[in-house]
Amino acid sequence: MEVILKKNVDKLGYENDIVKVKPGYGRNFLIPQGYALLATASAKKAHEEIMRQKAHKESKLEKEAQELASKLADSKVSILTKAGENGKIFGSVNTAQLSEALKKEGFEIDRRSISIKNEPIKEVGTYEAEANLFKGVKQLFSFEVVAE
Repeated sequence: MEVILKKNVDKLGYENDIVKVKPGYGRNFLIPQGYALLATASAKKAHEEIMRQKAHKESKLEKEAQELASKLADSKVSILTKAGENGKIFGSVNTAQLSEALKKEGFEIDRRSISIKNEPIKEVGTYEAEANLFKGVKQLFSFEVVAE
């Protein structure tokens, strides 16, 4: 029996996969629980159309992410923070502050998509971070922590 998965199922497949399962498993568990639907000819045609549209949207989003990555690599981002005389910061710089600084430069990147190398940052200087912009599109960029 073939079914189209509506959700990720452990040890079986991912969302939108067409998989073969035993009839009892499909009819008694997957379909009633909402994890899958029966892969009839009409359901397969509808699934193909959905996947074609999804692939088109994802290719467009990936192209936009690559353009954003090239702009991000060339940008200079500065974070102003309070620091002592010896260059020590009061507190530390985190991804939320970096996301706000990027927003001021015109980049809308969620803080959860950013990872700072050599965290925590507790001194004034230049550091590197990586932004995960889309599936497989990551960009390394540098930013500067400056005392007010």
